[in-house]
Amino acid sequence: MAIIRSIIQDMRSRSERAVQDRAVEAVSDGLSQSCWANMPQELLREVLVRIEASESAWPPRKSVAACAGVCRSWREITREIVKAPEVSGKLTFPISVKQPGPRDSLLQCFIKRNRSTQTYFLYLSLTNALSDDGKFLLAARKWRRPTCTGYIISLDADDMSKGSGTYIGKLRSNFLGTKFTIFDGQPPHAGAKITKSRSTRLVNSKQISPRVPAGNYPVARISYELNVLGSSSRGPRRMQCSMDAIPASAIEPGGVAPTQTEFSVSNIDFFPSLPFFRSKSSRVENFVSGPLASQKDGVLVLRNKAPRWHEQLQCWCLNFHGRVTVASVKNFQLVASPENGPAGPQHEKIILQFGKVGKDLFTMDYRYPISAFQAFAICLSSFDTKIACE
Repeated sequence: MAIIRSIIQDMRSRSERAVQDRAVEAVSDGLSQSCWANMPQELLREVLVRIEASESAWPPRKSVAACAGVCRSWREITREIVKAPEVSGKLTFPISVKQPGPRDSLLQCFIKRNRSTQTYFLYLSLTNALSDDGKFLLAARKWRRPTCTGYIISLDADDMSKGSGTYIGKLRSNFLGTKFTIFDGQPPHAGAKITKSRSTRLVNSKQISPRVPAGNYPVARISYELNVLGSSSRGPRRMQCSMDAIPASAIEPGGVAPTQTEFSVSNIDFFPSLPFFRSKSSRVENFVSGPLASQKDGVLVLRNKAPRWHEQLQCWCLNFHGRVTVASVKNFQLVASPENGPAGPQHEKIILQFGKVGKDLFTMDYRYPISAFQAFAICLSSFDTKIACE
């Protein structure tokens, strides 16, 4: 282990110098002839596998990026081992929260709520327990205005402001709190159009730093069905999510959802290890991977799975397979709604489930084709009280 630590320290020092010089490619080529280039590939693979398996927070992930920054051959091995969540089921880099989850299983997370500060924190579950220390992923802060409420979503638990380099998106409601729009701080696919708003005007102002995120791009719309029968027929909420940035074909075998491959410049300043994975090809993939540009497919629509009434318990029930333990109107499971024709097996798979396990503790499990950011935003919409829907 001492040898591995020595290797990691040396790689970190090389990566830091490369970031300071702002010449990643030149540095990588220069190191290609170093002693590390002759290191056995089997040993490098063992180093990367141990780093990937043992770390539970973002900062130590710089070790992985440092491996990629040593030389070209190391970078190729690193890319081969560190896969996107869709394939690996792991969230290695911060950009992973903007990428679709695994195809074959639900990625288990949980949300902690702080009532006094109106803040919410998303963690990746590290064990099968309903609650553990977890790995911090995202944070959100609630704000109120006379006409609406909303949430600012950030990569930093201590800095949840729109002007921060860690801002990645927001959620905003209508006056009744029955309709919500999810905004991404970056264009999710080719041809995405920015929405004009007060925050957008501030970003375009000359008085604001050019490193402030580019703007707000609508990526999804959430609606809760009104209860026209009144409180006497109070029952489970009915919700629908139109994922405007994801085509309906994404849930089909071989379907593809847009995948962001890098953050904006302001986010990269917050995570200086990321430039080692930046290249001309990755910038192109960030937009080419958006299949909505063809406009041939409709957008993916998610609806909540209808619960059944349990006569003995006298309540509405859903099978969360042990992931939810407290009855709540906030609990839900989302499945894909068929576009045309009968529902197939792909429409039975649960894409997102959310439920209560404690006073201020909730589980959140999601899968392909939505990301942790999108899933978190959808779950945040459930926290609002909706008198007109219940």
